[in-house]
Amino acid sequence: MSFPSVEELLPHRAPFLLVDAIAELEAGHRAVCTHAVREDAFWVPGHFPGHAVMPGVLIAEALAQTAAVAALAGEAGAQGHAVYLVGYDRLRFRKPVRPGDVLELEATLESERRGIVTFAAEARVDGQRVANGTLMAALAPREA
Repeated sequence: MSFPSVEELLPHRAPFLLVDAIAELEAGHRAVCTHAVREDAFWVPGHFPGHAVMPGVLIAEALAQTAAVAALAGEAGAQGHAVYLVGYDRLRFRKPVRPGDVLELEATLESERRGIVTFAAEARVDGQRVANGTLMAALAPREA
């Protein structure tokens, strides 16, 4: 099965593009994406020297980008739209993520109310949950 490229859907670019590939996609409803955590990632030297651990805020951003993939793939004429993160609920980090790990990121639409979409989000490494929570986002036209 062929999916659009991540770059076709998301406006993010390196070093802040935290989704490498789309593994599964139910347009407008669910996405599973991957991110290979690289030894030369910009955060490795400082978080933490000699014992690198991926910052939770970057795992959260990778989950938000995965939710954006699901939302934008389902939006007719998604080009010209952006997904703006507006909040997280009960986001928990359960295990450290290190360079060499491959994150499997999943976001599933739970509800849509007054222009705000809510996604259940989970990150896994080798099938083990490393983070999970709920995120809220707004889909809006991109500003010129």
